[in-house]
Amino acid sequence: MPVADDRLIVAIDLPNAMAGLELAEQLGETVSFYKIGLGMLTGGGLALANELKQEHGKRIFLDMKFFDIGATVTAAVRGIAAYDLDFLTVQGDPHVVAAAREGAGGSGLKILAVTVLTSLDRADLDANLIGPGDLTEITLERAARAFVAGADGVIASPQEAAAIRALPEATGKLIVTPGVRPAGAALGDQKRVATPAASLSDGADHVVIGRPIWQAPDPRAAVEAVLAEIAAI
Repeated sequence: MPVADDRLIVAIDLPNAMAGLELAEQLGETVSFYKIGLGMLTGGGLALANELKQEHGKRIFLDMKFFDIGATVTAAVRGIAAYDLDFLTVQGDPHVVAAAREGAGGSGLKILAVTVLTSLDRADLDANLIGPGDLTEITLERAARAFVAGADGVIASPQEAAAIRALPEATGKLIVTPGVRPAGAALGDQKRVATPAASLSDGADHVVIGRPIWQAPDPRAAVEAVLAEIAAI
């Protein structure tokens, strides 16, 4: 049986905590790290995160993408830090990152800054009135500023992983890449994608995979295929 690898984070983007727990039980010891996102927040997501962490010994990435005034972000992150989870996302604006860093305090919670969502391309940035410029360059600048503001890592497309890893500010920092698709998997709403092996080879520390696993006819077999792909990286 393949050994779980912390570099693989499985996204539980399911309707509620019961469905998420059933998936985790099905995957068993093949997965050691899970992402729980905003879509499950009202479906018991925090309870599931706590159960997987405390009762099953899993690492947990809480993907909330907080964005607000500094005091509110600090208070929200301080509350999350009490759950003893591993990763938390906030938007990559420097004031948000700095406030989140304050909220995390001396806990083990790692603050990950979102650069540019992997579902966006330059046309989407234009529609959102974000200034002109190459999408990769914007991502790199947001990553560098987030690191300076105190982020422990960044969330970025696998297509930008190598360039972010080369930043002087990225020394000792984490790069976590969603938008990862095993060869042959449907892209869904993702636009800037790469395979798990390519993402890790380009400097990512963790890859996040959701739908290609939980929508698979055999999710455990899908995980095992990813583990086999990244074993030699």
